[in-house]
Amino acid sequence: MIRKSTNKSMPVITLTSDWGKKDHYRGAVKGAILRILPEAVIVDISHEIPSFDLNQAAFIIRNFYENFPEGTVHIIGINTEASIETPHTAVFHKGHYFIGADNGIFSLIFDKPPEKIIELDIIQDSDYFTFSTRDVFVKAACHIVSGKPMEELGHIKEKVLMKMAFQPVISADQIKGKVIYVDRYGNAFANITEELFNSTVKNRKFAITFRSPTYRITRISKSYLDVHEGEMLALFSTSGYLEIAINRGDASSLLGLKLDTSVLIEVE
Repeated sequence: MIRKSTNKSMPVITLTSDWGKKDHYRGAVKGAILRILPEAVIVDISHEIPSFDLNQAAFIIRNFYENFPEGTVHIIGINTEASIETPHTAVFHKGHYFIGADNGIFSLIFDKPPEKIIELDIIQDSDYFTFSTRDVFVKAACHIVSGKPMEELGHIKEKVLMKMAFQPVISADQIKGKVIYVDRYGNAFANITEELFNSTVKNRKFAITFRSPTYRITRISKSYLDVHEGEMLALFSTSGYLEIAINRGDASSLLGLKLDTSVLIEVE
């Protein structure tokens, strides 16, 4: 049995899932946490991720977690049923803890292998195995938040399951990527990093095109206000990825930028 913590500087527990807001899942998980740790700080990140979409979940998690204080525990409620190939797992990386099924999500979040990996061995209170986030992940999170060693939750694993995200195709004069995320404003993010762009384009002239030659951008902006309202632009956002947007407009709808739409950068 896990004792209630008396630590006044309680680390945060974040929740990221595909549960949506209609059903009871989010409330059940929060309630389970608060039964063990009434003083816990629980932060909802997103529950609107498309069902079972690891790539979308990974994009969101990798772009928020380092903004939280070290010691934060991040519960990932995406495709959580365990199997021999995808066991329930806790990892430690860059001062943060992550709990989820090892279904490839961890390899998509981190650019390097996690510093510590533990396969969970936690006895459920329930005989049902369809709600692992409540019945397993909550216990693991509260154990860690209470200051207990992560190693007590199971046994050490050497590596996580690798799931390769689509990588851009690069040549001396061209980068071919694709849209990997669209935010609520309709801004489209391509899998082209600023580092890759700079190393390929250097100081040469370039053109960013997508869908047809009609859609053509020839400079990188610093902010949305660098162009007139309604005009399209490209910039590198805080995510580090190339973002195609419309100043005060919805680029996804108006330009037809959907997930997996090709984005081409050609260098003169």
